[in-house]
Amino acid sequence: MSISNALANALTGLNAVSRAADVVSSNVANALTEGYGRREIELTSTQTGRSGSGVAVVGVSRYHDPVTTGERRLADAERALEDTRAGFFAAFATAMGRADEAHSVGGRITGLETALIEAASRPDSPARLASVLDAAEDLTARLNSASDDLMDLRISADRQIGQTVDLLQSTLDQVVELNVAIRKQISNGYDANTLMDQRQVLIDRIAEIVPVTEIPRENGMVALYTTGGAALVESKAATVSFTATPTITPDMTLANGALSGLSINGMPVSTDAGKGAIAGGKLAGLFELRDELAPQAQKQLDALARDLIERFATTDADPTLAPGAAGLFTDGGLAFDALSEEGLAGRISVNALVKPAAGGDLWRLRDGLGAAAEGEQGDATILSSLSGVLRATRVASSGDLVGIGRTALGFASDIYSLVETSRLHAEAELTHAAARQQTLHAIELENGVDTDHEMQQLLVIEQSYAANAKVIETIQALMDQLMRI
Repeated sequence: MSISNALANALTGLNAVSRAADVVSSNVANALTEGYGRREIELTSTQTGRSGSGVAVVGVSRYHDPVTTGERRLADAERALEDTRAGFFAAFATAMGRADEAHSVGGRITGLETALIEAASRPDSPARLASVLDAAEDLTARLNSASDDLMDLRISADRQIGQTVDLLQSTLDQVVELNVAIRKQISNGYDANTLMDQRQVLIDRIAEIVPVTEIPRENGMVALYTTGGAALVESKAATVSFTATPTITPDMTLANGALSGLSINGMPVSTDAGKGAIAGGKLAGLFELRDELAPQAQKQLDALARDLIERFATTDADPTLAPGAAGLFTDGGLAFDALSEEGLAGRISVNALVKPAAGGDLWRLRDGLGAAAEGEQGDATILSSLSGVLRATRVASSGDLVGIGRTALGFASDIYSLVETSRLHAEAELTHAAARQQTLHAIELENGVDTDHEMQQLLVIEQSYAANAKVIETIQALMDQLMRI
């Protein structure tokens, strides 16, 4: 080997180990950076004529495990969906209140029953009659509040859908921009790994909103499809559309066209959280909350409100009531109409006939809403009847708990029990999804940068650097010796 060949070998070697050191330092510095793919330098030998002339850096390769990343993204979507469900059931359980809490719906029913019993023991006491009125108004206020909370949840979900769709659209556009930039970089022979890292972070963000499958294309580009088969990214980004609704009432649904659905490239798509085009993920969870979970919860509350109204609107409760007249509880001041049950829990109120502030009289609680005049103050017959209808077993007229007779408190308790069961199930599913996501994330990190391995590589690089430097030093000594000759 000539001196010039040896010098070329050493110089190219120094250049290669310098680049390799840069790669190792980048790997170590980004070991915990989301989306970072481990780098490895690619080398090849060079030759001049029949003689070797050193080593050349071909490029820097980016490594990641697409299978594990794909599974982790699906786990991200599942966790986001279960988190939305668990959050809803927890909020509804809070709106109902535990049955053993005085301020809960069940506690307010118990409070009304207690007030009626105490009033029956002293029917001549205006203070005890006032306590009955207060207890009845507390109960209706709690039902109104729970119904309002459900409406707030639906409105919040609708608003979040709009924000999430906007985020999804902007992120899809950014992925397409990076696709184009990566293609240009690779076509021009430049390193596009940093751009690929950025794109992976964006796709991870999309996968939490809508579970996606990443399909590689030529020149480093990728296509994205939802697991339900909808195309999100090909040569360009899909157009995802949704129109938020500022105010939502119980009668407004996706089915009757009062609420907006989701469309992709102008075509309506199913928002079913289990099998729709966007099944799984945060977006499907928000649609499920708005269109299924909250309306179903509202239906249960309305059934309870109807049960209370109908219990007190009978002659068994108050013999003075005229046919069709409202009892102690009304639908916004009017007699209840079975055809207008939607949102009843938000409208239920105490009959104005027993409210002095509205021109009514407390004595009507004792003598009957239909009484022409105040009766005997010591007569507790109607007060006893009113407390009796709360304790009486009655089959609900609507809701999911029909078919079995229940007391008013039993009805409220069973609704709360269903909510708690759903909450516990949702939290169990969330725990499972979170554990799976965390496990896959850990595996993904293990397959990424191994700092111990990188430190070993750094030692090898150091030795290679020393060897090449020694060759140059030796050549320098030889050249000095030749010059002295």
